[in-house]
Amino acid sequence: MDIEITSRKENPLLQRTEVIAVLKHLNSSTPSRNEARETISKSLGEKKENVIIDSMKSQFGRHETVVFAKVYAASEQASRVERRHILVRNGLAEKKQAAQKAPKQQK
Repeated sequence: MDIEITSRKENPLLQRTEVIAVLKHLNSSTPSRNEARETISKSLGEKKENVIIDSMKSQFGRHETVVFAKVYAASEQASRVERRHILVRNGLAEKKQAAQKAPKQQK
């Protein structure tokens, strides 16, 4: 899988780098979030735990996926800033289980 970083912007207020990259995956399916995180972390020389994939978009019939990723200075900063469902998608937080309601009693 090849990677082309099209945009890279420093965000000092949130202590992160915002990256837009194009993943080219010829002769294979759309990469998973985990594969995209690994590829971007290797490309930028960062730890995988510090890379958060915000969105991935691919078009039918094209072997390219556009990825918006955020690379934090530390994983603790990511857990303070990011929304919970994004952390769950990236495997950095556990999904909350909804409390089960007791069955209704019939009269």
